[in-house]
Amino acid sequence: MSATNWFKKAVIYQVFIDRFNGFEETRNSPKFLGGNINGVTQKLDYFLSLGVNVIWLSPFYESLSYHGYNVTDFKKVNSHFGTEEDLKTLISEAHKRGLYIIADFIPNHCSNKHPFFEDAYKNENSKYHDWFIFEKWPATYRCFLDFPELPKLNLNNVEVRNYMIDIADYWMSLGLDGFRLDHAIGPSHKFWKVFRKKMKAHYPQSVFVGEVWCDSLDKKLIKTTGLKNKMQKRKFGVFQEEVQLEYYGELDGVLDFTLNTLIVKAAEKGKNLLLDSKLKDKIKKHFQQVPSGYFMVTFLDNHDVDRFLLHCKGDVKVMLQAFELLLSLDQPVVIYYGTENCKYNKEPINGSIPQSDLAVRAPMDWKAINPQFIEGFKDLIIKYRNKENVKN
Repeated sequence: MSATNWFKKAVIYQVFIDRFNGFEETRNSPKFLGGNINGVTQKLDYFLSLGVNVIWLSPFYESLSYHGYNVTDFKKVNSHFGTEEDLKTLISEAHKRGLYIIADFIPNHCSNKHPFFEDAYKNENSKYHDWFIFEKWPATYRCFLDFPELPKLNLNNVEVRNYMIDIADYWMSLGLDGFRLDHAIGPSHKFWKVFRKKMKAHYPQSVFVGEVWCDSLDKKLIKTTGLKNKMQKRKFGVFQEEVQLEYYGELDGVLDFTLNTLIVKAAEKGKNLLLDSKLKDKIKKHFQQVPSGYFMVTFLDNHDVDRFLLHCKGDVKVMLQAFELLLSLDQPVVIYYGTENCKYNKEPINGSIPQSDLAVRAPMDWKAINPQFIEGFKDLIIKYRNKENVKN
């Protein structure tokens, strides 16, 4: 049996720390609301009641924003969220209940306010100059896609690579059970091979799942990634399904954006997802290409895309059909925080509109949980776990 077999049929709850629990009011804002790590700990029994067995934490590192993806100190817990002791308590209490904890890890880039980048930007002779990729110092440098506030770390520099892997090792040593690896297409495949070898040597039972997402990736931005065959991809385009498979043998799995697109398109047509034969055929064909033991982490939505209910016009029954479909695939399933409220953005996220994504990152409304969804979701978990018990 594989050391990571515990993850095969995981039900994962994605927590956005600042938006989940611990804040005083449910206002929405691009600023910190007050959600914290202790607030997550307080809800461990709630996760169990849902049938969840894995918690996925948004970045908890020191950063300038509530979402945590613009890190200013990889070695420190964000003071807005609590302390390292709070994190240790969360991990310990979760493990006591049989819950696993994975966390976001962001090796590709940092904030332009990170002291290493600030030093490299101000001083061409800085010892951190080669920690970044300056095409023309100081103003032109590689970054996360085309966001200059997120300079790209030069992971081909052995010193930088070792630094980031040591950071990952430190947080894993506190008891984390794995990472969701942000923007996994950013670092090179060489980096991921070294990362995997070192992590698995210390934590063989842990899982490392990549956000391998490249739909609509502009050809001019391919150079900011670590994708294979860049010239070919610039000429012929980038295909999501193919790229997901490129990380087999380097990561334990990836978030299955290919499957997500199939389900979203079917939901938009208004068909019963469980009876849609064309959808089932497409899904079957998709999984025929997936190597054994390579996790396709399934989901309906997350913090970067529209709430699933937008695609099915608020029909909770269709969303439950979608979850049942995911649960039937024998792959890990993610539920995004706030799904229980059955609220959704009425207009699609628009990347050209600042803070547009706040519509899918609203604070959890603990007073407005939809009983129809909750009971339906719990019943589905019980149904599919009972099926597995019968097989065993």
